[in-house]
Amino acid sequence: MSTTTTVTLTAPAPVATTDSFVDVKLTYSTPPTDGSRAWQQTFIDPQTGEWGKNTGREEHNVKIENIRGKEKEYTLDNAGFQYFKRPTKVKDFADDKVVEEEYYKESIEIIKELTGASRVILFDHTRRLRVPGQTDSGPARRQPVNLAHVDQSYKASINRVHRHLPAEEVPELLKRRFQIINLWRPIGNPALDWPLALCDYRSVKPEKDTYPVALIYPDREGETLGVKYSPEHRWKYLRGMTPDEIVLIKCADSIQDGSVAAFTPHTGFQDPTTPKDAPFRASIELRALVFYD
Repeated sequence: MSTTTTVTLTAPAPVATTDSFVDVKLTYSTPPTDGSRAWQQTFIDPQTGEWGKNTGREEHNVKIENIRGKEKEYTLDNAGFQYFKRPTKVKDFADDKVVEEEYYKESIEIIKELTGASRVILFDHTRRLRVPGQTDSGPARRQPVNLAHVDQSYKASINRVHRHLPAEEVPELLKRRFQIINLWRPIGNPALDWPLALCDYRSVKPEKDTYPVALIYPDREGETLGVKYSPEHRWKYLRGMTPDEIVLIKCADSIQDGSVAAFTPHTGFQDPTTPKDAPFRASIELRALVFYD
């Protein structure tokens, strides 16, 4: 059984301007103006040399609260994200074999411990190593994402169960609670440079603030959620997250009745309080299907 608690979601308190907040510009997504289906390619178009898409972007001034010292107020069920201190034994994150054989195994046990899940299937991981001026051009050159987004729609989460689990197991698995959760960790040094911001789900109106975006792969199609700007959004981060700290980020939840957070918009951002000599951000994120008995 899950150890998380089902709660009645209530909106977080209005933002107050204190030293705990930073004023930044966040980039939001805008849907196609002609009402057509939103889509984005996962590969560079050889004809244009760009990532094909029909969505737009716009910047908005927002306040992001550093919640260090108040981490326990935010859980997977009420806010859609949760911070923990869990050191790792893995040292070489540049080696995919080490990541998949050692870090995956370690992280599966961490996710089970922290959520009460009975089964965890890791299906993907991404390293992000910030290099100023560089753009994404392949798995080894991924940069922090400067766009508010949700990695998986609920529709995509169901498709993921079909994609990664034996067909004969899927019907029973879909009868019980399941989630897609990302495990995000800084690697090598604290994430003072381009940290990760998360939006408290209690400040999000899903039908108004998000829209599905088809994710076009060379051989298949997935679906993410674009996030539109709202002045009601309450953004949070944990300043200076260390490699001993992780955040679990909920991307999807089969509980869709409004009693728990369904997902968490998130984005990287340029923190104006980052020391000038801070190392460039390096991080790794794992994506997991999480099942409960």
